Amino acid sequence: MDKQQIKQRFGIIGNAPALDRAIEVAAQVAVTDLSVLITGESGVGKEVMPQIIHQLSARKHNKYIAVNCGAIPEGTIDSELFGHEKGAFTGAHDSRKGYFEVADGGTIFLDEVAELPVQTQVRLLRVLETGEFIKVGSSKVLKTDIRIVTATNVNIPQAIKKGRFREDLFYRLNTVPIQLPALRERKEDIHLLFRKFAADFANKYRMPAVKLNPEAIDLLENYRWKGNIRQLKNVAEQVSVIETSRDVNAANLMKYLPADNNENLPTLYKGDDKSDLSERDILYKVLFDLKGDVTELKNIVVGLMQNSGGDISTVTNNPAIMQSVQRLYENKEPQQAADPQIYKPQILPREEGVNSSSSINVEEEVVEESLSLADKEKEMIIKALQKYSGKRKRAADELGISERTLYRKIKEYDINS
Repeated sequence: MDKQQIKQRFGIIGNAPALDRAIEVAAQVAVTDLSVLITGESGVGKEVMPQIIHQLSARKHNKYIAVNCGAIPEGTIDSELFGHEKGAFTGAHDSRKGYFEVADGGTIFLDEVAELPVQTQVRLLRVLETGEFIKVGSSKVLKTDIRIVTATNVNIPQAIKKGRFREDLFYRLNTVPIQLPALRERKEDIHLLFRKFAADFANKYRMPAVKLNPEAIDLLENYRWKGNIRQLKNVAEQVSVIETSRDVNAANLMKYLPADNNENLPTLYKGDDKSDLSERDILYKVLFDLKGDVTELKNIVVGLMQNSGGDISTVTNNPAIMQSVQRLYENKEPQQAADPQIYKPQILPREEGVNSSSSINVEEEVVEESLSLADKEKEMIIKALQKYSGKRKRAADELGISERTLYRKIKEYDINS
């Protein structure tokens, strides 16, 4: 079956070289039993490739099972994949076959494979190496003859460095890699896809298909499409249903495109997502900032001892030390400097009659600093909001928490933002 026939059979639209290359590799590897790892951003259509591989293989008459690893709770995923015996855990009233047993002789597609717990990764590695697995709650070794195709939209090498993914499993899964291009890398295909979606929705909702003028087409092709084909399909449906005119210009199309299209951020691995930072992590961030201030203060004290010879009145004539003092307090927020509870040390001149070799007398007021976690968290939120002039989204990004969490904290601490 040639490339064009494969596209027609599986409903693939586009002629981009990178897409054609991915289809060619899938067709070539289908006749083997090699493991395949499909990579690409979310929404590029990775789920089509394992179907091509299965349907063009000798296993096409046997089972094909697609499993979204990210949608199965961590506590039950071993049971889902490998099965369990009766009484293996609470609620296991009967024995159950797992996907690897059900799909014996066929193909299993593990989507979002990077979401698998490390313990499950060990089990999967054994299946790849020996074709053996053990049900949860059993000691009997079972055999399976299965083709494994996996997909992910995260950076697995980075996940390996973080200890979230086994390196040996990666190399077993990545025997044949297939990279699907992002939609923004297939500009020549964007309008083709939009027309196909528009025609489908016109047929579905029984209305004429929408058409784009040249300016709208140019806008469509130069948009970044962070959601890729899934986002394009969503926009095509919105335009088809909402627009009263069937001829759509750039101004009308712009209403359906999010304004933050200039950001080109890679998909983050879950282990690096800062949206779930705990309060303890926020406190650590505060402590690291305090450590920097303490280091600066140490440098000032060393400069005093080395350069003043005990005569503290000479400090004001030392530009390097005074610059360090100024820089230290310039880093503080305005409300901190104005707060009478915050003590700023003042260097006083040496009193008359005091020998230069005597101890340095510095007037000092000691204010005990609050160690309350809630106070520190509130302080950090206020700082972030002031830094970004009340813009909560940017403040949430700075704090490493979600915008929803920031809203809740503002309400909890009664912060006027």
